[in-house]
Amino acid sequence: MYLSELELKNFRNYQSETLKFSPQINVLIGQNAQGKTNLLESIYFLAMARSHRTTTDKEMINFQENIALIKGIVQKQIGQVKLEINLSNKGKKAKVNYLEQPKLSQYIGQLNVILFAPEDLALVKGAPAVRRRFIDMEYGQIDPVYLHALANYRVILRQRNKYLKDLQMKKISDRVYLDVLTEQLADFGAKIIFRRLEFLKQLEKFAQNLHAQITQGKEHLTFEYVSSLKNFENKSVDEMKKLFMQQFSQITNKEIFQGTTLLGPHRDDVRFLLNDKNVQVYGSQGQQRTTALSVKLAEIDVMKEHTGEYPILLLDDVLSELDGARQTHLLKTIQDKVQTFLTTPGLSDVARQLINEPKIFHIDTGKVTVEDE
Repeated sequence: MYLSELELKNFRNYQSETLKFSPQINVLIGQNAQGKTNLLESIYFLAMARSHRTTTDKEMINFQENIALIKGIVQKQIGQVKLEINLSNKGKKAKVNYLEQPKLSQYIGQLNVILFAPEDLALVKGAPAVRRRFIDMEYGQIDPVYLHALANYRVILRQRNKYLKDLQMKKISDRVYLDVLTEQLADFGAKIIFRRLEFLKQLEKFAQNLHAQITQGKEHLTFEYVSSLKNFENKSVDEMKKLFMQQFSQITNKEIFQGTTLLGPHRDDVRFLLNDKNVQVYGSQGQQRTTALSVKLAEIDVMKEHTGEYPILLLDDVLSELDGARQTHLLKTIQDKVQTFLTTPGLSDVARQLINEPKIFHIDTGKVTVEDE
C-alpha cells in the first residue's frame, strides 16, 4: 500500500495543503520548527486516529481555528481507499470511503504505518512501559482481536484498581465483585500474553536476519518475554487463564494492602539478547541502536505477512542519529520496498548516493514546495 495524496486543513501550522506523493521515497527537507514532523504526524494520525506526540487532539487544530481536516487516498491491492478524519473541540470523526465509522477500532488498520523517530532508539534501553507501548501500538494495527482484548483489559484494570483502593481504604468490605473483575482480567490478560508471544515470535524471525546482516553474522539476536505471570511458557490461552486465577488468589491480600493490581500484562517486559547477553544491560550504545533498528525494520515484514501489504514507513530525523554504516543498511532495506517519508534538515552525501529518485519536498513555516516542480 501507499499514500498517493494527502489534504490538510488547519492541522498544526498547515492552513491548506494538498500533496501528491511518490510510492517510493519522499524526503521532507526543512529547518527545525517549520512543520516536517507535523506532516509526518498528520500521516500517522490518518492511520491511527491518534497522535504519537500528544494525547490531546485539540493541540493539532491550528490555534486560530475550531476545526481541522486530514484526508488521504490510499492505494491498495484491492483498490483505492479514501480516508478522512475531522477534528473539532467536540472530538473526532473518522470516515472510510465517505462512510463514518461508529468505532475507531473499525477504522484503524485501513492504513498501516511504522514510525521510527530518534526516541525509538530508547526501545532497547528505555523503561518496560516503552516496550509494552511498542507492542500494543504496532500489533494493534494488524490484529483486531488483540486490540479488542487490550481495550477491554484496560477498562477492567481501572475498575479493579479502584475497587482494590476502596478495599484498602476500608470504604467497602465485600470481595465478591473483586472476584468477578479478577476473572474478567484473567481472561483478557491470558489472551493478550498469548498473542504478544505470537507477535514477538514473528518479529524475532525477521529481526534476527536483519541484525545478522548489519553485524556480518557476529551477533545473534533473540527475544525473551518477561511476565509477572509465572510458568506461562508453552501454555494455551485457557491454561494461562487458570494460572492467572491461581496466582491472583495467592496475592489478593497483598493487592488490597497496596491498593493496586500486581499481576498482568500491564507489568510485563521484553528483553533483547545478543549472543545470550541482555543488550539493555551489557550492550554498547552502538549495539543498542543496531538492535532497535533491526526490531523496527522487522515490523515491515511482519505487517506484510499479516496483511499482504507493505506498510508506510515514517522516518523522523533518524538519519542524523545513525552512523554511515547504519544509514546505508536502513536505506538499502527500504529502497524499492516500502513507501517512505523521511524528514531531515538536509540530505547527506551517503543518503543522496543510496536513494533512487526521491521526491523532495521543501517545508518552510507550514508551506510546501516540491523540488523541480
